[in-house]
Formats: sequence, structure tokens, C-alpha cells
Amino acid sequence: MSTQTETMPFDGRRLIWRGIGHLLGPLVQLWLHRRTARGKESAARLGERFGHATRPRPRGPLIWSHGASVGEAQALLPLLQHLHDTRPDVTVLLTTGTVTSAALVEQRVGNDSGIIHQFVPVDLPGAVDRFLDHWQPDLVLWSESDFWPGILAELRARRIPALLINARLSERSGTRWLQAPGTARWLIDSFAAIYAQTAGDAERLRRIGAQTVIEAGNLKQAAPPLPVDPQQLETWRQRLGRRPLWLAASTHDGEETQIAAVHQALKARFPSLLTLIAPRHPERGSGLSQALAAADLRVALRSSGAEPAADTDLYIIDTLGELGLWFRLSPIVLMGGSLIPHGGHNPLEPARLGCAVLFGPHMFNFSEAAAGLLLQGGALQVANDGELIAALGLLLAEPARSAALSHAAQNYAGQQSRIIETLTEAALARLPAQCSP
Repeated sequence: MSTQTETMPFDGRRLIWRGIGHLLGPLVQLWLHRRTARGKESAARLGERFGHATRPRPRGPLIWSHGASVGEAQALLPLLQHLHDTRPDVTVLLTTGTVTSAALVEQRVGNDSGIIHQFVPVDLPGAVDRFLDHWQPDLVLWSESDFWPGILAELRARRIPALLINARLSERSGTRWLQAPGTARWLIDSFAAIYAQTAGDAERLRRIGAQTVIEAGNLKQAAPPLPVDPQQLETWRQRLGRRPLWLAASTHDGEETQIAAVHQALKARFPSLLTLIAPRHPERGSGLSQALAAADLRVALRSSGAEPAADTDLYIIDTLGELGLWFRLSPIVLMGGSLIPHGGHNPLEPARLGCAVLFGPHMFNFSEAAAGLLLQGGALQVANDGELIAALGLLLAEPARSAALSHAAQNYAGQQSRIIETLTEAALARLPAQCSP
């Protein structure tokens, strides 16, 4: 951004952004229609992306919360449900930007939950105006760092209070923002207060101009246990019996072949071993099934309705929203995304459900949770396949060791729950006076 733009006042930036948005409108429409053709947008709900609401606005106070995709939505839902339970007169509008996140919210949120889902509008003036004119939020809870300049500018122009929650800012991103300090302050000043995940995030946010920053913790570490159907859980417990098993959860391309090799190495020692694989992207299940079966392994696919037989080696769980079931069934869980440089996934989800937790060397997306678990003796970190084979062999052979690991993990995960109460209190205190019950 030019030096002239860097020194322009807030209203000037807003007008420029609206002008650019009007010019980009046709290109954005073409982009969205192409994404729809590839299944990356919902054709039935595409209007929501242009600000056309598909639900009426309920009467009374409304809090709008935004999370970009699946991870953010999963982290937000317990907070939003707690908000509504605390103040039943408050409706919560949750927006996300992906088809997968919409499916997750639909699965997790009932019609009477007080939570409404819509797709977030694209950052174009007409779409944003229609969205805000219809929903008229009394408060906005913006999650992490998914900043949309046009939306944030309109919130300020309409004097709608906003809080940035679960905020994070990497060292690299912070350095980039320092190269455009005016723009950084313009965006950050849209928020009345910022609730950062860590002390490091808080410091970096202050460095780029944030004024009111509170170190509150990470919502992804505070979520309640993932849900499960009790009847389905009991059915599967009987079906699996006392068979030795472990789960590789939220795996990515390049990890499943390693997991299959680990299974092969352990099979001689544990002949009836069952390895469960839940790919992060369920649509990969069919291809995985074919590839791993070609490696002379017996593979069953969850989405096909198949159940693991006595001689099944790998059971691929290519379904959405079932990890609450499989974490409860698996005494040992390896978190995927950590054997390759993806950054890992939330190790506290299995920890809350009494699993012995393992992860590979790449946990930079959840470094705080990983470090806390390791410090409390609630997880094992492995550097390579050989260490993974050794760790799994130890835990499968000695259930007492596995139980001690899971107990420590569960204790640590239980300590992370205070943030939901903190953010609920902060949000309800910011509702305008006319919204008070």
C-alpha cells in the first residue's frame, strides 16, 4: 500500500475499499460460480454469499460470530451455546465460509439451539450492506485473524461493537503488518477489545497498534468433549470387543502410508491389531482404501457401511463428525498432520476423552497444547516411524502405562475450560443497554 494511502483517515480508507469492491464485483461473482461448479460452494445457498439471508432475523438481541472454517466453527460452537444458555433471549448468528464447516454446524446445532448458521458474505459493499441491514447485530465476535476490511469498516461506520476473540498473530504475520502500520491500526481499531490466545500473540498484537489486549487462552483448548450417540457407542464397544486397536486421527496425504507401515511392523506382535484411520478430509477415503489395499492390507471403508472383520487391518473412517465416537473407542490416538510438516491438529480433543495421546514432530499449529501435555506427562512425541512403533508397542502391551498417560492428558485438558466463561462475560457485558433483559 502506498505511503499516501497509509496516512489517509479511516473514512477515506472505507470509501476507497467500497470503490474497489464495486469494481471487483463481477470478478468475484464469476469466481464464486466457478467454485460452486467444483462443489466448493453451496449452490442452494449461494445467495447468502451475496448477503441475501435465507432465515428471518429473530426479535431481540443478536450476536454475530464469525469463524472461517471447520476448526474455527468447532472452537466457537461451545462458546456460542454457552452464551445462549446464559442469556436465552440472545440469538447467535454464526457465519463460516466453507461447505464443510456448514455441514458440521448443521450436524451439531439443532433447530431450537438459538444458533443460526449463514455463509459469510463476500467482502463487497452490496453484499455486506444487505447482510448487515437484515441481521442488524448488536455485537460481533470475530474469531482468530480472518480479517475482511470491508466488513470491519462497515461495523465501525455503523457503530456496531466488535470483539476479536481467540486472536492469534504469528511472528511472520506481525512483521508483515508492521510494514503497513496505518492499515494494521485501521483494522485493529475496529475491535473494542482483543482476547489473544497466548502472551506472544498479545505482545505482537500490541506491537501493531492494538490497545486493549487480554491474554485469555485458546478456545480450541476449552471445548467440551466431542458428542456421541450413546447407543452407537455401546453397539461399537460390543462389536470391537477386547481387540487391540489404535486410531490415527485427522491424517493428511503422506501420513497414511507411514501408518500402514507401522501397522505391518506391529502386526507380528499383535496379530489381531486393528488400525483406525480418520482422514482429515473424508472425501479422500475411497482413494485411500484402494491405495492401502494394494499394499496387501485388508481395508474396510466406513462410508460404504462396511464393518471391520476379524482379519481387517485398516478401517478407514471417512465420515464427518464421528470423532467423538472413535476417540471413546480408541485407547490410543495419534494426532495427524504431525508426521508431516502440516502443524498437527488439536491433541486436547482425544485427551478430554481419556485417550493416550501421541503426536509426531510437527505440532506448530498446537505448540502450546502439545507442550502442556508433554510437561504434564499426558502425551508422547515421536520423531519417526521407529519411535512410533516403539511407543505403540509399549502402550498396547502395557495398558497401565496407557491409562497413566490418558489420566494425565485428561487432567491437563480439564484445566483449559475457563476461557468460555471469560468470553461469555465479556460478550454479554458489551451488549448495548437496550438489549438487557
